[in-house]
Amino acid sequence: MATISKLSNPSPASSLSAPSRSPSLPRVFLGFSTKTSLSKVRLSLKNTQPSPWTSLVFHLTRSYHSVRCSQSSGNGSPIKRTTLHDLYEREGQSPWYDNLCRPVTDLIPLIESGVRGVTSNPAIFQKAISSSNAYNDQFRELVQSGKDIETAYWELVVKDIQDACKLFESIYDQTDAGDGYVSVEVSPRLADDTQGTVEAAKWLHKVVDRPNVYIKIPATAPCIPSIKEVISLGISVNVTLIFSLTRYEAVIDAYLDGLEASGLSDLSRVTSVASFFVSRVDTLIDKMLEKIGTPEALDLRGKAAVAQAALAYKLYQKKFSGPRWEALVKKGAKKQRLLWASTSVKNPAYPDTLYVAPLIGPDTVSTMPDQALQAFVDHGSVARTIDSNVSEAEGIYNALEKLGIDWGYVGNQLEVEGVDSFKKSFDSLLDTLQEKANSLKLVSL
Repeated sequence: MATISKLSNPSPASSLSAPSRSPSLPRVFLGFSTKTSLSKVRLSLKNTQPSPWTSLVFHLTRSYHSVRCSQSSGNGSPIKRTTLHDLYEREGQSPWYDNLCRPVTDLIPLIESGVRGVTSNPAIFQKAISSSNAYNDQFRELVQSGKDIETAYWELVVKDIQDACKLFESIYDQTDAGDGYVSVEVSPRLADDTQGTVEAAKWLHKVVDRPNVYIKIPATAPCIPSIKEVISLGISVNVTLIFSLTRYEAVIDAYLDGLEASGLSDLSRVTSVASFFVSRVDTLIDKMLEKIGTPEALDLRGKAAVAQAALAYKLYQKKFSGPRWEALVKKGAKKQRLLWASTSVKNPAYPDTLYVAPLIGPDTVSTMPDQALQAFVDHGSVARTIDSNVSEAEGIYNALEKLGIDWGYVGNQLEVEGVDSFKKSFDSLLDTLQEKANSLKLVSL
């Protein structure tokens, strides 16, 4: 199992080969075609000929009991105990699934396998809606009723979020609002709009109308005040796109300020997670280290993200203790849990659980896309690792600074790239929906 002290040379993953892609499958909506592809992982996916009704069969236990994510049926095979159950019950970390598509009933076998929440973002919905026929009927009705494209988009999204919230409602109830959340993000076009983000969060919270929904707000400088205000209104928030310790501390302070400003006597239902991104940090810093090119620099590749995450957890422990926090606890306040995001490995030379296994600790969340989830269930180990060697994490962090790595620059650059990526996904999907709407109008003439 990888820990900070064992990251001197991330070794190639041996249990899973790098994902390859099967031939693209054309999907047609009233003459408008889009393409999607099905990923396959060696020893983990039953090979089938792609068709609109193909089921992806993932083996989630060592004895290969399977979970299906299909387009035709939401019925999955019974799931036995997995490492995801151990992750939560033994170490207090909640495994979430970083994906959402129709039919949402495909989440049922994942829930049975130990998944305790779902995250979504504009890129996920862009992929889901543009590559599936499952949204066509509702979209057709929306267009025919005169809805504009962006309004139609939000109605498609809200339905998915509501349906997913229903599936996780029992977990939410059983944990007294501690878990079982489904996250939906405000428009990425609002990343620099403080008040616009507040209004969008209020609107999404109202229209979804589910107690276990998290409204995702980016941790951009203009949105830090938005987080405070939305929390003060009693709306639970998933703060996303956190890439640096400095910005993370500002996010914590916004949460605490919001709780204190709420005026609520019972704070137990106002919760939050802080989504700290990991793999993208290594992607950028590794390039910088390779440009430096010294043996010392090259030896630090693949270590930056996990080291910074360990220090984020140290900061979390510090900020959620002491008199200020204890005063909020008396009103029922819950800690803003750290959520590890961007947990899929971008460099195929690194172990496929690099951004999951070293980040296990109590009161945290790890949200995993298919590849990371599957890898961890297949051969991940469960043990508390996040604070097993904080001094070494500090050493790595400082060593990178001495080499000229500017953590502030890294955080700002990744934030810009993250916001830009979500905007492009959002705009691309709206363009796709507009083309589908145009096709529908042509057919109806």
